[in-house]
Amino acid sequence: MSVPAMHETEVEELDLPGRHLRWVVSPESIPAAHCSACVIRIAPGERVRPAHSHPNGEEVIYIIRGSGRVLVGGEVSPVREGTTVLFPQGVVHMLHNTGEEEMKVVCFFAPSTSLENYRMHDDVDFLD
Repeated sequence: MSVPAMHETEVEELDLPGRHLRWVVSPESIPAAHCSACVIRIAPGERVRPAHSHPNGEEVIYIIRGSGRVLVGGEVSPVREGTTVLFPQGVVHMLHNTGEEEMKVVCFFAPSTSLENYRMHDDVDFLD
């Protein structure tokens, strides 16, 4: 049996509104039974768009690099390298890179999810 391991660059990168995304734990990469995970890159000034929620599970993000702010259920909080944020099941959220460098984030989902399971909220944004 081989160790289920791979480098993020071995996974196709998707160009999505406000971010580049690689599913590093998914049926196509590392098929975990109870979770999924992606790595996203957000350019300075960009927002992960649109705001969205996960009706079937929760998401935890960990900021590897960069700084910005997060919107969770109508509340805004600053984030920076080393910050962990919980997006509870069904709660609308959004991430914004307000820093000078690219933001890199690991997103963990339980149970496993995919983009097809996101609920989009085009009417929600940060109040600048």
